[in-house]
Amino acid sequence: MKKTNRQSTIQLSTSQEDYLKEIFLLSERGEPVTTLALAQKIGVKSASVTDMIKKLVELGLVQRKPYQAIYLTEAGNRVALEILRHHRLLETFLAEKLGYRLDEVHGEAERLEHVISEQFEKAIARMLGHPRRDPHGDPIPTFDLVMPTDTTERTLYSLKKGDRAQITRIMLQDRQSLKNFKTLNLLPGTLITVLDKFEDCMQLSILGQEQKPIKIPLYISEKIMIVPSSLTSGKTQ
Repeated sequence: MKKTNRQSTIQLSTSQEDYLKEIFLLSERGEPVTTLALAQKIGVKSASVTDMIKKLVELGLVQRKPYQAIYLTEAGNRVALEILRHHRLLETFLAEKLGYRLDEVHGEAERLEHVISEQFEKAIARMLGHPRRDPHGDPIPTFDLVMPTDTTERTLYSLKKGDRAQITRIMLQDRQSLKNFKTLNLLPGTLITVLDKFEDCMQLSILGQEQKPIKIPLYISEKIMIVPSSLTSGKTQ
């Protein structure tokens, strides 16, 4: 495979890059990065994960002590950030320039993220106006491989009755969930009001739309990131 990683002289396979990316994403969500967690996420047997982690440790991209969580080294972290930058720029390009639906961009970007050149990455970033977020609202690492952060962002679950907020990020990536969010117009940029909050769900309304209140299970509300409306005035997404 053609090397796409500008941060390393190491020739990595698609599978190795995928592992580094998934380790980063699990860590970012605060989940323990274990052999079992990676096996479930990537869809392979635990023995395969063990073999791959051993190779990544030998390459200096991952650290692991027996019976402890798996961590990226600084070099591994930068590889993961570059692959994520490719992925999220590609998702944005596919959605904005090629008309792909929200539920279609992830799979296509998964296939392309490993093979685009640095020149192509720069070109689509420039064409898109150097976006800060992808269509799901996920932050796009900068060219210098820094992951932007937003300290005002929190979960929809954290809101209470009467609160207003703007959706900034959808943490779920499966196609059916994304289709449902699209149908309900619960997308990044949407302004919502919490009409009520129950033991198992939240009832929402969307600003500027006349429709029945939307009920969202609480476990789903933990996967939707928002910024309180008092903080969204003049805020660029």
